[in-house]
Amino acid sequence: MGPKYNGLYELIENDSEADDYFDNLPDYVKESIYEREQNINSFDSLRDYAANLMRNE
Repeated sequence: MGPKYNGLYELIENDSEADDYFDNLPDYVKESIYEREQNINSFDSLRDYAANLMRNE
């Protein structure tokens, strides 16, 4: 498990792998993640949340 951040913006600012991953997500997934950005505090949580959203398409 990687480092924890204070939210999505800090995560993608400090983790280039997370930034690349986020950039390649579909727009509807990004919008949902933006709404809960304070809960996304690690690359693992970003991947898990995005996977859940895409699984429920």
